[in-house]
Amino acid sequence: MSLSMLNKMHMNGYDVISVNNGPWRVCTKGDRLASFGSREEALAFAASLPGYKARSGRQANSQ
Repeated sequence: MSLSMLNKMHMNGYDVISVNNGPWRVCTKGDRLASFGSREEALAFAASLPGYKARSGRQANSQ
């Protein structure tokens, strides 16, 4: 039986994830933005992005 190893961090509202010592990925909830060979590169990329905040499903009234 094999277990999956998940490493997950957060930076600027983005998820920085690695599964089974594979490439590090910078993601939002529904989108993978980039993939890197090292954690430091992935964290640097996430730090360079503007802060991410998930949008709510409701739209504000303009009146």
